[in-house]
Amino acid sequence: MKKLLLLVLSLYLIGTSYGQQKLAYQLFNAKGKKISYGKMLQVLTEKDIVLFGEFHNNAIAHWLQLEVTKDCKEKRNLVLGAEMFEQDNQAVLDQYLRGEIKAKALDSLARLWKNYPTDYAPLVNFAKENKIAFAASNVPRRYASMVSKGGFAILDTISNKEKAWLAPLPIAYDASLPGYKNMVAMMGGHGGDNLPKAQAIKDATMAHFILKYYTAGSLFIHYNGSYHSDNHEGIGWYITQQRPELKQVTITTVSQKDISKLLAENKGKADFIICVDEDMTNTY
Repeated sequence: MKKLLLLVLSLYLIGTSYGQQKLAYQLFNAKGKKISYGKMLQVLTEKDIVLFGEFHNNAIAHWLQLEVTKDCKEKRNLVLGAEMFEQDNQAVLDQYLRGEIKAKALDSLARLWKNYPTDYAPLVNFAKENKIAFAASNVPRRYASMVSKGGFAILDTISNKEKAWLAPLPIAYDASLPGYKNMVAMMGGHGGDNLPKAQAIKDATMAHFILKYYTAGSLFIHYNGSYHSDNHEGIGWYITQQRPELKQVTITTVSQKDISKLLAENKGKADFIICVDEDMTNTY
């Protein structure tokens, strides 16, 4: 009896100790139910395309991107791609992946984001080490800027060489999609109707190059800002227009003061939600 009491006490103390742990993040499904990393990984590896939405400066999201990529590689052939590389830098990125140029040359020749060394270099280097194709999926930013000022029609003025770096024109566009409508609302109407069109040319172009680089039987993991894939809009909407048979799964990143329960406003944003403690250190 004494031994039994000691065992019960020990289990209680262990449970109390775990309950007092401070977690940096918690995974949830779309309905707000807590889910294990292993269960999420199982679902990801059964799909064709993973749209991994991040906060660009969130350390947890970047760490999980690398971990998910490594673990998916154990089960599937991969193709990778990222918003952080623009399509006119594809040739330089490919040179680096083939080992023809060094990291310093990549930094000089490509337009790398300021947090590339800490947040994206690990993913690119993993692709390099494992001979995985990596798509520079985003539209060159100057064309998105042009659209924000002159609408889609302005793209008719660029050369055929430049058009090869974009989704085929004219692109489909649904101004009634909530994500695009919310952009206008958040800006208080500043930027007018062309603001969401600039977002759409990015979404359409990323979807186009995801599909261009996707190979049957592989798993394509794409890294992008969460707004580009939240609520199954943005990139995912464009993929569905062209290849509805492909099985997509989305991940998003949110930040909360209390990560033990997902806020109602964050439910349904993606198939899986990484809920990060709002006090987490940012990478910039």
